[in-house]
Amino acid sequence: MIKLKRVYDVAETADGLRFLVERLWPRGIKKTDLKMDEWLKDIGPSDDLRRWFAHDPKKWDDFRKRYFAELDSKQGLWKSLVTAAHHGTVTLIYSSRDTNHNNAVALKEYLEEKMK
Repeated sequence: MIKLKRVYDVAETADGLRFLVERLWPRGIKKTDLKMDEWLKDIGPSDDLRRWFAHDPKKWDDFRKRYFAELDSKQGLWKSLVTAAHHGTVTLIYSSRDTNHNNAVALKEYLEEKMK
């Protein structure tokens, strides 16, 4: 199972394994304060794609397509997440205020497709 949670939300046992999936460290969070199992910064969208998207919901569909293409070339980074999700709960943690249009939402969709 794959869940999503903002970095600013309280960590819970039910989160299972927690992975930060942002390329940049979240503002206002100390590295010692964030409860996570691993920071997978390289699984986040490239700097160019991140800047282009700029959290603009109008670009969401194109962002997803471009990000999925990037993920296709990074199998070594996401395969372990698929394996972990088959064995238990994985929570992708992110910092975006927009809970519907962010890289973690797209990554969850991508990973769930790979789990089939």
